[in-house]
Amino acid sequence: MISLAYAMGGAPGSQPSAGGGDWGFIITMVVIFFIFYFLMIRPQQKKQKELKAMLDNLAYGDMVMTTGGIHGKITGLTDTVITLEIADKVRIKVARSAIGTIVQKSGSAAPAAPTKS
Repeated sequence: MISLAYAMGGAPGSQPSAGGGDWGFIITMVVIFFIFYFLMIRPQQKKQKELKAMLDNLAYGDMVMTTGGIHGKITGLTDTVITLEIADKVRIKVARSAIGTIVQKSGSAAPAAPTKS
C-alpha cells in the first residue's frame, strides 16, 4: 500500500530542478545593491565631503548658523571649538561639528533678498 505522503511526490529517484533560481537570486541582489549605492550611499558620501570642506574653510568674521538654529559671527577658532558672538559682548562656544551652514562669508556683501516674481 502507498502512503498518502508518497502519493504527492514525483516519480521515484527524480530530483526537482531549481531552474536557475540561484543565479536569478544573485543577479537580483547585485542589481538591488547598485540601486542602493547610486540612490542612497553615494549622495550621502558626497554630502559629507561637502560638509567637511565647509567646516575646514571656516574663517574669522564668517556669519554662520548652527544646527540648533543659533546665528552668530565667528570670533574664535580652534580645531574642535568655535567661539560665536551672538550679540554685542555675548559669546558662546560651540563644537565645530555643530555648524550647519555659512550664512555670509567674511569680506563679502550681504546676500540679496529674494524677489517675488
